[in-house]
Amino acid sequence: MLRVVSRDEKEYFQVNLQNGILFVKETIDRELLCPGIQLCIIALQVIVDKPVQMYRVDIEIEDINDNRPAFPSFVSNLVISELMPAGSRFHVEGAVDPDLGTNAITNYELSASDFFALDFQKYMNQIRSLELVLKKYIDREKQSVHNLTLTAYDGGKPRLSGTCEIIITVEDANDNAPTFNQPFYQASVIENAPKGSLVIKIKATDLDQGKNGDLLYTFSKTGKEDIDRVFSLDKHTGEIKVIGEVDFEQAQMYEIQIDAVDNGDVQLVGHCKVLVTVVDVNDNPPEMTVTSLAISVAEDSPQGTTVAIISIHDQDSGLNGKVSCDIVGFSPFKIHPAFKGDFSITVNGKLDREINSHYEVVIVARDEGTPPLSVSDTLKIDISDVNDNAPLFQKSYDTIFIKENNPPGSHVYTASASDPDVGQNSFITYSISDITVDGIPISSYVSINPENGKVFALISFDHEQVTYFQCHIKATDAGLPPLNSNLTLNIFIEDINDNAPTFMPLFPLLTLKISKSIQPGQLITKVRAVDIDSGYNALISYNFKNPAGKTPFTITPHTGEIGLKHPFTDLDEEYRLIVVARDHGEPAMTAVTEIVISLVESGEEILYDNQESKGITEEFTEANIYLVVAICIISSVFLITLIAFTVLRWQKCRDEVNDLKENYKSCSNTGGSWVYSQQTQYRVCSNSLQRKSDLIVFTPNNSQMPNNGENGNQPGALLNPSYQPKHPNPDWRYSASLKAAMQGAVHMEGAAVLRGAAVGLEQQWPTVSSATAEPEGGEVSPPVGAGVNCNSWTFKYGPGNQKQPVPQIPPDFPENFIIPGSPAIISIRQDQPSAQAQKSNFITFGKKEETKKKKKKKKGNKNQEKANNNAADNNDQ
Repeated sequence: MLRVVSRDEKEYFQVNLQNGILFVKETIDRELLCPGIQLCIIALQVIVDKPVQMYRVDIEIEDINDNRPAFPSFVSNLVISELMPAGSRFHVEGAVDPDLGTNAITNYELSASDFFALDFQKYMNQIRSLELVLKKYIDREKQSVHNLTLTAYDGGKPRLSGTCEIIITVEDANDNAPTFNQPFYQASVIENAPKGSLVIKIKATDLDQGKNGDLLYTFSKTGKEDIDRVFSLDKHTGEIKVIGEVDFEQAQMYEIQIDAVDNGDVQLVGHCKVLVTVVDVNDNPPEMTVTSLAISVAEDSPQGTTVAIISIHDQDSGLNGKVSCDIVGFSPFKIHPAFKGDFSITVNGKLDREINSHYEVVIVARDEGTPPLSVSDTLKIDISDVNDNAPLFQKSYDTIFIKENNPPGSHVYTASASDPDVGQNSFITYSISDITVDGIPISSYVSINPENGKVFALISFDHEQVTYFQCHIKATDAGLPPLNSNLTLNIFIEDINDNAPTFMPLFPLLTLKISKSIQPGQLITKVRAVDIDSGYNALISYNFKNPAGKTPFTITPHTGEIGLKHPFTDLDEEYRLIVVARDHGEPAMTAVTEIVISLVESGEEILYDNQESKGITEEFTEANIYLVVAICIISSVFLITLIAFTVLRWQKCRDEVNDLKENYKSCSNTGGSWVYSQQTQYRVCSNSLQRKSDLIVFTPNNSQMPNNGENGNQPGALLNPSYQPKHPNPDWRYSASLKAAMQGAVHMEGAAVLRGAAVGLEQQWPTVSSATAEPEGGEVSPPVGAGVNCNSWTFKYGPGNQKQPVPQIPPDFPENFIIPGSPAIISIRQDQPSAQAQKSNFITFGKKEETKKKKKKKKGNKNQEKANNNAADNNDQ
């Protein structure tokens, strides 16, 4: 894709694309290509594609000495008056060499002469004037004609030369030539100056008089011929004016040779030069050339991709020739300066063909002159498509319903996807993802036309086998790389009434015997039919078909239960019932079974003639059996969990009891407690390991019973089974302290009872009782115990809250007397124990047998007072 672009019409150079060698295609003549230009440069643009890169190659054409100096004519005639003084100068037309530099004319040589010498002056390294200088007076009479040979040499290697023969004729004539006041004039003119504009005025003088002193100004014949097209010279005044078009782009400077000729018999001529410089003005708009590198630009082109190259040239100079290039309006492209006068258009934003497939970029080139000149051009850029858009379904999922028993190959759905791309990028093919439905490939169920997306059912579906499955449709375009999207198609198989009901079990005739004594409303039997359809198609109703006469039986339409409508008569022996099971489909389908009912006398068992027909009355179907098995399994798991929980709780309780026994052994202390003669003790020890207090009662381990019938004050009298305790007076009164304690009482949170004697009579008493003089009266005191909060005590009577007799207290017992008898129920709340309870952490109750039974009322009252005092002391303690 390498290209070489030249501004010139001819292509002088060409590149060998195989080895990259730049070679000359056509012969280059520097003098024709760059006439009068010192530095001849041919500018080439080298463009390389993929990626696009641009290079500039400046080729300098070097001059070779291929041209000889040439004079305008081979013979030059010159007439010189003999009166010309020594040192007179005579202009000689020089040779012309189109070569430049060292190859141009560098020297002139004149053949040997005693009268003439050659004089030339260089201006800007170029010989501008060539003159013959008269060495001494000449004498026409001695020699009237002088033949000289003028040779021009260039500086090339080898050096080339050209010759011209000068024939000088000596005449006797005017001996004073006109003379300009200065040999060299400089002037300037504005480009595009109007015609008639004065450029400069020159003046010459002649020392002769008369007609030999009359001067006429003319353009020298040795000057350029096109001077008189641009300028005019007044032959009398010497004014130079503009008569043509002054164009800076054609000539930046004019060199005018002017002669002043007198009117003598032999005209003498004076010479001068006028250099006219053309001042540039901004009169040329930029010239723009746009080279597009591609027919279209891909929409995924990255930023910086070169789209086109712009070459701009302005013939003006300076700021008038300095050009800037811009894009008008918003565009995803921008311009980058490459080289002098060259610019590139690159991608500067994201391109999307689906939004804009064509751009018209307006390019404006503007110079910096005053006023600025500009030129514009429109570059049409087409955006080519790339596969950047996947096919798109209107929705990602859809649902269809197919009625069962559909014909195979029927069209059931059309998938449609759209792709905003074009060409092959928008060519969509459809396919179905490979999945399985119950182990069967989905390709066995449905297929799809890859071109139009039509979905076909390959088989006739059966709702009883397949009710629902999913189909994943993929739409893929033909781009590179291909893009795709998916559609999930939910396919439901609709049920139709294609299955008739079936009686269970599958016997067309059922025979059974029933007793004649059966009562109306009683269930005789039950029929059941199943329909493998679903919905209303499987909803079955039962009825009798053409019942003969008035049948005494009735059937429930929804359950199929056959019952007796009215009692049998003595003449009834056998009935034949035809039961019809009908579903609710459209159209409805039926099943028929026959039941033969034989009537037997009372007391006979109902027998079935067909063992297989027992299934009609069986309530348990296969599904019911599964349900029963599941219930049994769940119940078994629950029972095992309950047993395990009970065992763990019992183990924990046993561990707590063992810990309690250990604590009891460690906290047992008889010191300070009241004991009876048998040393039987009740001890309640608080367990620091338990958060909640337990009720712990140790029954006296005394198995000895008295032989006599006294139950009075004998030891173990309360343990006698024959002992009948008396009920206490129901009119018990509570003391003020007990009432206050009962208001803040806390219910017992947990209790555990340990019984010591197997034969002990279990009775529940108040913990401490202050007996009155009469058995019917009494007052319950607060609980006794050191450091125990009285607010945490509750009191109960014995079983069933029966009232128990109040034991009598011997008068000789100590103050801290505790009533003997059945175990007391004590609830100790340890949430807020007192300080002394925290130290002692146990309570001991003592028991002694009574030695004597006090029968006197007075003495009993005294004992009761002592007991009250003891209870008060125990409270204080």
